Order: sequence, then structure tokens, then C-alpha cells
Amino acid sequence: MATASSDIIQTAAAAREEISPYNPQYDPLTPEAHPGTNQAYAPTYWADTAGPEPEDDGPIKADIDADVVIIGSGFTGLATALFLAREHGIKATVLEANRVAWGCTSRNGGQAQNAAGRLSRSQWIKRWGLDTAQAMHEEILDAFQTFESLIADIDCDAQGGGHLYVAHRQRALEKFKAEAAVMAKHFNYPVEILDRESLHEHYMREEEAVGAMHEPHGIGVHPLKLAYGYMKEARRLGAKIHPGSPVIEWNTRNGVHHLSTPGGVVRARAVGVATGGYTAQGLHPKLRNRQMPILSNSMVTRPLTADEKQACNFRTNEVITDSRTLRYYYRLLPDDRLQIGSRAALTGRDAPNPKHQQILFDGLHRKFPPLTNIEVEYSWWGWVDVSHDMMPRIAQPDPSQQFFYALGYGGNGVMYSAQAGKHMAERIAGKAPKRTLPIFESPLPGHPLAPFRRLGQAMLYRWYQFCDERP
Repeated sequence: MATASSDIIQTAAAAREEISPYNPQYDPLTPEAHPGTNQAYAPTYWADTAGPEPEDDGPIKADIDADVVIIGSGFTGLATALFLAREHGIKATVLEANRVAWGCTSRNGGQAQNAAGRLSRSQWIKRWGLDTAQAMHEEILDAFQTFESLIADIDCDAQGGGHLYVAHRQRALEKFKAEAAVMAKHFNYPVEILDRESLHEHYMREEEAVGAMHEPHGIGVHPLKLAYGYMKEARRLGAKIHPGSPVIEWNTRNGVHHLSTPGGVVRARAVGVATGGYTAQGLHPKLRNRQMPILSNSMVTRPLTADEKQACNFRTNEVITDSRTLRYYYRLLPDDRLQIGSRAALTGRDAPNPKHQQILFDGLHRKFPPLTNIEVEYSWWGWVDVSHDMMPRIAQPDPSQQFFYALGYGGNGVMYSAQAGKHMAERIAGKAPKRTLPIFESPLPGHPLAPFRRLGQAMLYRWYQFCDERP
């Protein structure tokens, strides 16, 4: 059971009818963490350019009964509601603490890649063996098709062409070559290794790059436009979406979940959790210490001039990632702005410190020297849901309860969240996954040293930075 203090409940109840100020320092690992009620969006490029928010069903205002409740209205929650209605005839009730898609979904880089979690295919083989790794590969290919089918009829500024994985050191390029051989041999998945000259000539003049691996699957999207598209379709099919309705207490009695919000209690047969990196520690005991939320900073420049594009030889709008452990992700947007992001602060309290934005400035200037003095018009940060074993889960943590979650994408949730929502809808509807995979058969692992995770993270960041930047 999770219990909120009375002052939080009163404050939330008073604010539920109006949009409250955005809190830039929310930190899901603090004991008192509460994501807020009906907060405004973070000051992202996406929120500024997505257009008007679609109609929703307003905050919960009385005690109600619902068959299925989904907590969280990001990509995963909205996709789950959509698939429940479209494929199983179940009209879910979605509860969102703040505005629709307020958390991870409206703050990411919009990069849809052929991946789930943080592990490579070579690492899948090492962890699970070849047969399971090949089944996982088929799952990811199927997931990409699921994603493509969902976005086909949504105006989300989709930019296809693939994914460029840029090697910032020669040793990284050698690893890419080895991984390419594994993908060709064991997965029949062709990728292309590019040398520096080919990358510069055909894609972009990225001065740090010594080469790259080009993967055929990759799509850039406007994430908030995409979320609004999911939302409209889910509501058209009968789902109810209630922003400004945080779950402040969760009790389960006689198989019925009682979810207390500032405006009333929602009673449900089944609950699916899709709160990503914004999952508060007190939401449910089965979620406590089950992932490591990591902050990622992002910024967007003014539009590049024709001369600046030529100086950088930008010939691609594909999604791009570099080979650092503390990786940069970047791309040229449809309006010729450059978006770039990377890891940043350790805590919510430290997130507004300008030094973290400076990391992005420095990375941008190293990669594209002609843009050294370009103005940045948008800057924000957000939490990424990273599991302790670097792979997501779509799980039912307690077989005796109709309670499910889809979490832990590790920064690769734009694409895989669609498939995760499809799978969580199947689980809620009582259907087993068509594949037997570790990410379906076990809950998110806990952490034996949970109180010291931030200390360990600080030490790891220093080590990763040393390894990333050594010659």
C-alpha cells in the first residue's frame, strides 16, 4: 500500500481544475516524490510545436468503477489503451498525474531505433544463448513493424532512412565491425560499415567521427505529435483519458484495486503501469527500487542556414547516436534545427545547473565546429527508465493480482513502447505472449544496494567519461 500525506492530497485537490506550474526538480528516487497534479509541460521544442492539446476526459471528479486502469499516459500507456480497445474490446481508463504524455514521452529525442533496452545482439547471445537471442531479434523486428503500422496514419513528422551509429574512436569502429559480423552471421541482419570519408560525403561532416555503422531500421518522429495521435485513436475507440489525476494511494482488496486520486477513488479489476522514468517509489511495493531513473538533457538550436548546412554537409535527417557509453543522440529536424541530447545531472535538485547544458554545447561544437556560435532556442531534461539489467520487462509481478507493468526501456522506448503496449494489452486481456522471452517471464530485478545507487552512479559516470574520452 502507498500512502500520501494529507497536505499533498489537499494541494492536489485544489489544483486539479487548473494547470499548475512545471516543477523542473522532480526526482523519482526521493522518498517524498510526487509527480504533481496537472503540471504544465516542460519547456520543450515538442510542446511548443505540437499544436493544441487534443480533447481529453478531464480529471477524475468522483468515485468510479472501471474494468481496466492504465497509470501513465505516455507512449506505453496510450498504446496499451489503444490495443485493448482495438484488439480486445476493452475500454480502459487512463490516469495521468499531469498533462497527457507529460513525462518521458514529451521530452525524448524522438528516435525510433531497432532496439529495446541497452544491450547489443552480441550481449544477448552471451546472456541468453543464441536461440533466445534470435527469438529476441525477431521480437524487435516485429516491434518495428508494429510501430510503423501505428504511425502510418499519424502526422508526426516521421523521417525514415535508418539509424547512424557513429564511432567517435577507432576502437569503437572495430567493435562495430565485430557486431556487424555477428548480425550478418547469426541474425541475417545486414548493416553497413562506413569509413570517415563515406560518412562525411554521403551523410554529414561530423568531425569527431572516425566512421559509423548504418542500420536499415530507424525513424525520427515528433514525439508529442505522435502521442497526441495515439491519444485521439484510443479515445475514438472508447478509452477514457483523465489528466490531472495522480494515483496518491493504491489498495487492493478482494482482488479489486482501489486507486485514490485527488478527485475520487477509481476501482478496477486490472491495472497496467506505464509510468516510465517518472515512477514514484511509493506507487506500489512491487515497483520500489526496480529501476534506475537517469536524467537526460536535450536542446534544440535555431534553424540552420543554408551555409551552415553546407559547412556541415548535412545530407541526412536520420536518427544518429554516437558510440560513447554516456552517448550523444542527435539529428536534423524537418525545419532544419539540430536537436542533441546526452546524459546529465544525477539528481533532480541539480538538474537546472547550467553545467549540464554546457556538456551539450561542448559536444555540439566538437562534432560540428561551424555551429559553435549557433543560438539554442530550447533546452530541457527528463528521466529515462533504465532497468538494473539493461533490458525492459512486460511483466505481471504477482500472479495472484491483475497488476502488470511495461517499464525499463533504457532510452529505446520510442519504438519499443508500441510493442510493449500491445503485449501488456494482451496480458491484461488474459492472453499469453506468442514468444517465450526473458523480458516476459521475469519481473524487473531489484537492486541489493538501492540506498547507494546514486553514489555508484556518480562513480560510474566518472569511469565511463574516462573510458569514453581516452584516445
